[in-house]
Amino acid sequence: MLEPLNKALEHIEEHLDGSIDMAELARIAQTSEYHLRRVFSALAGMGLAEYIRRRRLTIAATEVSAGRRPLLDIAVRYGYGSGEAFARAFRALHGVGPSEARRTGAPLSSQPRMSFRLTVEGSSTMRYRIVEKNAFNVVGRKARLPLVHEGMNTELVAFIRGIAPETVQRMEKLSDQEPSGIAGVSADLDASRGEGTEFDYYHAVVTSAEAPADLDQLSVSAGVWAVFESSGPFPLTLQYLWRDVFTQWFPSHPYRSRRGPEIVLTRLRAGGTEADSELWIPVELE
Repeated sequence: MLEPLNKALEHIEEHLDGSIDMAELARIAQTSEYHLRRVFSALAGMGLAEYIRRRRLTIAATEVSAGRRPLLDIAVRYGYGSGEAFARAFRALHGVGPSEARRTGAPLSSQPRMSFRLTVEGSSTMRYRIVEKNAFNVVGRKARLPLVHEGMNTELVAFIRGIAPETVQRMEKLSDQEPSGIAGVSADLDASRGEGTEFDYYHAVVTSAEAPADLDQLSVSAGVWAVFESSGPFPLTLQYLWRDVFTQWFPSHPYRSRRGPEIVLTRLRAGGTEADSELWIPVELE
């Protein structure tokens, strides 16, 4: 996976001053566009589109400082339809506008060119199984929440605490298949997976039943799921597991992620600081 991915990064460098087609990048990386975005964000810590934007603005800053081209020509060359749009993007990365940078020689930021290398540690074993499921429904309560990569998601916790116990009991009675019991289901995540981007969170059960009128429902198509297990401090162990799935497991197996919700089943231990969890990721063979 890493060699084709690095070839896709080379393609980006060769086309920073032109059109970069995501479908073509996925073809070079020998995977789907969806999986490419997911793996890149896990490896790089930022979305693919954000990386391209930052690289373009880094190279554009060199031309701004050189002073040989009109600013509007530079803006158009790196994909901006107007000088105003270029100035806003330039300021967001560099802290100053292009005119000021050219006039004063202000210090500028830089997004280094990335390449990926596999580091083999071999210090732990990842427990997983492959499960094929028929179509099912996710039934429960839904909220639009911000994504938090590390530490407690306080808005998510507040949402769960706001659900009445009798509502939770009614949901539990609808659970009739794996993963059994109340689960956390994440859907409609931003492609960048950036910190603070919003997603749909369901505190819900997986079931063949239809949702009662006062509950939310997400219908999920049949497919294959990779199920990973983790035990340890909550929620960090689970958050690190998600990272390791995309940075270690996928590059070593003939699967790629596919569109669909991610499901987390968590059993808190006494004290609430440790948990046993299952992470369900929708997958397909390459």
